[in-house]
Amino acid sequence: MSAQEISNPGQLMEIVNGFRASRVILTAHELGLFNHLKGKRATSAEVARLLGTHPRATDRLMNALTTIGLLSKSEGIFTNTGFSEQYLVSGSPRYMGGLDHALNLWQTWSTLTPSIAAGTSVVVKDSIGDSSEQWCEAFIAAMHSRAANQVKEVAAAIDLPRKGKILDVGGGSGIFSFAFLHASPELTAVVFDLPNIVPITDRYIKEAGLDNCVSTLAGDYLDDEFGEGYALVFMSAIVHINSPEENIRLIAAGVRALAVGGQIVILDHVMHEDRTEPSAGAMFALNMLVGTEHGDTYTESEIRGWMEAAGLSEIRLQPTPSGILLMIGKKC
Repeated sequence: MSAQEISNPGQLMEIVNGFRASRVILTAHELGLFNHLKGKRATSAEVARLLGTHPRATDRLMNALTTIGLLSKSEGIFTNTGFSEQYLVSGSPRYMGGLDHALNLWQTWSTLTPSIAAGTSVVVKDSIGDSSEQWCEAFIAAMHSRAANQVKEVAAAIDLPRKGKILDVGGGSGIFSFAFLHASPELTAVVFDLPNIVPITDRYIKEAGLDNCVSTLAGDYLDDEFGEGYALVFMSAIVHINSPEENIRLIAAGVRALAVGGQIVILDHVMHEDRTEPSAGAMFALNMLVGTEHGDTYTESEIRGWMEAAGLSEIRLQPTPSGILLMIGKKC
């Protein structure tokens, strides 16, 4: 019996209709509704005037947001909830910037049926390196927001070197490198990413006040070398973008960049052999289907095989207390 086995029609319809709440939240975010209500009390008609939207439609949207629990309503006056003020108003320290990327995912997931028929994405024609600045900003913000909940736990799970340099491949905002340097202050870091991503990375580095010990290197991780002499090569959330053949090349390049005794750490979905668990990875495989040309989620044996082929030893699967999975191998 599956952990998610459906037992009655009502349960099924609750899942099927789940898209409604998702769309309500994304539309409110897209319109900037939470920003316009920051610290304010307003009627739906007042908000409609601010947004330039239809008064009745805006009222119904705000009523739905109230039932979800993201707005409060009293005698026709709406306010943000405490949660919305903290997480959904741009500029807040805990702002969930990843919602912009979720809007992009809404479009690609709408093509799941033709993607299943084709066996690949039917809408994504450009690589990340060819994507618009707006898309890249939203994507990196989403990855930064996701990683912010993982970095301390991941840093604690890795046997970080005390000194030397680390390489963060496809590192985006550099947030994992920041955490590693915080845990081991004598390290330096290089964040490798695409030429159109590196300027975004540089901004995050400067905002973190780490531009004296974190640098960037632009290139394509499937074609370009990373340099050499690294004590740690870290690869987070990039294996799932690639085909198996591409991952063989990627990991081999990482091993060439390692100093003897250094380690590669891969953070990604690691599937059981039947590919139904973990459930998040099973769903994410479809996210890669609709959003990439070759991406997928991979099993422990597949990832282990690539690492062995690249010459790594002492390969192990390292879970963290919350269930984050790391594949770790050493260059001897």
